[in-house]
Amino acid sequence: MNVLFLAVFVSSAAVLLVKDAAAFLPALLAGAGKAVSLGLQLAAVWAVWLGFLRVAEDAGILRAFSCAARPLAGKLLRTRSAAVLGSASVHLAANFLGMGGAATPAGMRAIRSLREERNGFGQTMLFVVGCAGVQLFPSSAVALAASAGARDPYALYLPALLASICALVVGVGLVLLCYGAGRRRSAFSRFEVRRKKKRGALR
Repeated sequence: MNVLFLAVFVSSAAVLLVKDAAAFLPALLAGAGKAVSLGLQLAAVWAVWLGFLRVAEDAGILRAFSCAARPLAGKLLRTRSAAVLGSASVHLAANFLGMGGAATPAGMRAIRSLREERNGFGQTMLFVVGCAGVQLFPSSAVALAASAGARDPYALYLPALLASICALVVGVGLVLLCYGAGRRRSAFSRFEVRRKKKRGALR
């Protein structure tokens, strides 16, 4: 990702220098100022939202969501491991509540436990579900819309929610499809091996 950003910056700078070299430095300083301003606005929004979510976490709402998500996590990840289900349910609940700080460490613990039990399907599924980004309140998107001067930054709530749900459904479907096809190929390969062994024994 860093290489991609560097390539975009270098190519943009080269085009601007060729077309209007005198505008390069003012454009660079203006972009840096906008970046700092956007960062401060996002920090303020995140501070308020994360403070609210911390109150919700202390009140036990995250714990209640994680307990409710545990059966779903077991079916979704195809595992019965208590360590995996505990971390994965916290990850799913924190993601849904928009608590990225709590979701990331729990997700990493769940992925590590799934790797130890050699559950590639569970690792892939958890990654896809986490990247779908279904959130009760998309604070980052609302903050970006507000900083861009949107008249009603909350108007994107429903489209963002529907888009993330669609991404979740498509992602889960693709994981099931790919791993189902893999299992069918594996079963067919084992069948072919057994058939060849039988032919060899008959000869």
